[in-house]
Amino acid sequence: MDKTEAMLKSMQEREREHFLLLSLSTYLANVSGYDELLSVVNGELKDNFLFDYFAIGTTNQEEMQYQLFFHNDVKIAKQNEGIKYDVNDGFFNSALQSADPLIFDCTFLSKKTHSNSFITDTNLLGIREIIALPLQYHKNNPSVLFLFFKKPQTLDRNALRLLRGLKMALALTVSNILLLEKIENIDENASSISFQTAKNQNGNEDSEIIGNSDAIQKVKTLINQVASSDSGVLILGESGTGKEVVAREIHQNSSRRKHPMIKVNCAAIPVNLIESELFGHEKGSFTGAVEKRIGKFELAHNGTLFLDEIGDLPTEMQTKLLRVLQEKEFERIGGKKAIKVNVRIIAATNRDLQLEMQEGRFRKDLFFRLNIFPILVPPLRNRKEDIPELCLFFLNKYAHNCNKKNIGLSANALKSILNYSWPGNIRELEHCLERSILLTNESTINEVSFLSDNEKIMASNSFNEFQIKPLKEMEKEYILKVIKMCNGRISGPNGAAVKLEIPSTTLISKMQKLGIKKKHFLE
Repeated sequence: MDKTEAMLKSMQEREREHFLLLSLSTYLANVSGYDELLSVVNGELKDNFLFDYFAIGTTNQEEMQYQLFFHNDVKIAKQNEGIKYDVNDGFFNSALQSADPLIFDCTFLSKKTHSNSFITDTNLLGIREIIALPLQYHKNNPSVLFLFFKKPQTLDRNALRLLRGLKMALALTVSNILLLEKIENIDENASSISFQTAKNQNGNEDSEIIGNSDAIQKVKTLINQVASSDSGVLILGESGTGKEVVAREIHQNSSRRKHPMIKVNCAAIPVNLIESELFGHEKGSFTGAVEKRIGKFELAHNGTLFLDEIGDLPTEMQTKLLRVLQEKEFERIGGKKAIKVNVRIIAATNRDLQLEMQEGRFRKDLFFRLNIFPILVPPLRNRKEDIPELCLFFLNKYAHNCNKKNIGLSANALKSILNYSWPGNIRELEHCLERSILLTNESTINEVSFLSDNEKIMASNSFNEFQIKPLKEMEKEYILKVIKMCNGRISGPNGAAVKLEIPSTTLISKMQKLGIKKKHFLE
């Protein structure tokens, strides 16, 4: 076989492996419970990895023990139910500390007499080799996958690479099941969540930011770091993620909190009125200026000016804004007197400002002036652990507004909310719950009214609704999901290419072939 044939064969093998990874990831993405996971494990996964047993152990940061979260042998799963094992058993923590799969030779397991792990019993089952792989989607619930083999060296290099490629999909599946498990603990007879606990859910009653997920905790940490200073802040994130709430949180924790925070929506003001809106005008300075107008900069003196949708500001106004930020003074339209202001600037946008700069729509000098302390607000799909708490807050709020006291949300309705992708983020969740409250005539919401009928998700089994699609379409959907989870980043340590374990150039090439453009994941 010459070099060309060998290269072609290698490319074909990688392409086949990629499609297989996509297919298996899609199966896992549709799993929302133990029975569905058992079906996928004993079906598609076993066919491709040829293991004899498949198990997942989970723990949390507080405990030095782990327990068996899942085992594909129902009998073994029941035998180990509720039993906890030491994370330092020689297997669990070792796997967590490794980026690659660890292979254990079971010939030496009998020497690990100090260990009480369920793994040490596998000799009785004829197991000769164990492969362990860390699954860490959330640091609060690190997990480890264990594959058991009666025949050593069953998996070749390609199979191990495929297994590594499934890490994120498996970790996300475990995370979703753990989240749904919490929902299952809701008393089905009561059929609803109690709102008496809503007041204390957030820990800090003065904070508007709801949730305790890793993603939102990072945002809270950044807010605490920057709030006490006068530095400018640039808040980034998709529409509906709560960028204005973050801005208010910064202002309320700053030394300027006794003065106003003035908001300007740069996208909502007509181009010919933006300058007047920001800087004000003198009487008679232009047609229609029948009286003097104080601009937002003056109103925000000694306080905070929040420039929302800064990416939509026209280029000619960007120049004038930059001058004011540098000189800390301006003139009203038609005025001759320079007015000095002491204002803290917080800006926000859902646009990719670096892309806007490259394409000449946003000034580089203004970007660097604003981007002193960036804060990226995560999309709702990346903080699903916060959804139950957000539901409590919004239902409590709108039930009060609609004079519907003690209204609740059934466990099945909450499951349907957790299964939804929420492209409109928290804003869409809020409107969805308000609409559901208005439509229900009972004390419990059993069916969630999503904003579009074709997106409506009932509490039916999503796994049974799995649709067969062309591989090309599945590949496009999967790549888009990964890019969105990475907040639109393609390359770099937190980029989609790293998660997919392919070169960024390969990913960009695939995106071009599949017609994936930035507008698809930055909207």
